[in-house]
Amino acid sequence: MNSYIENKNVANGLNRNTRVRMETRGHGPERDRGAAEPPPAKREDRSDAGPRARGCRYDRAVPECLFCGIAAGRIPATLVLEGDRVIAFRDISPQAPTHVLVIPRGHYPDVAALTAVGGLLDEIIARAHEVAVAEGIDGSGYRVVFNTGRDGGQTVGHVHAHVLGGRPMTWPPG
Repeated sequence: MNSYIENKNVANGLNRNTRVRMETRGHGPERDRGAAEPPPAKREDRSDAGPRARGCRYDRAVPECLFCGIAAGRIPATLVLEGDRVIAFRDISPQAPTHVLVIPRGHYPDVAALTAVGGLLDEIIARAHEVAVAEGIDGSGYRVVFNTGRDGGQTVGHVHAHVLGGRPMTWPPG
């Protein structure tokens, strides 16, 4: 159905389990527009770590969350990278020639919530770097931004890292 290509950085050992997706999920000739939407993919049990072990609900999908819908495949997005815990897709309102969002599949409201989950923040940053390499902006430079809270510019209540590049970045940013 959707074609995958191995991330060109697999040989460099950046991430052997991540593949770069070259088509837009939910778009293209293979999708029958009259067919019912497929059920969301089943999630693996992660009861051994993180907030779920303490009774928190952060790692569950929130039905009304835009990014949870994208992660579950219910809302179309142009995927750049897809992994077990993290996906990356193009921003619909790009602020730079390369503007990709990197999000966890589970719902975490902001970057502070990620501190309770071992290794997830590290994984998001590693995937942001993989996106920069795949997009060809790692050599010239790029910016990774987390907006947290209303005053910080966060507009979707699901933590996400912006990977911006392809042009010189100015300072201060906003």
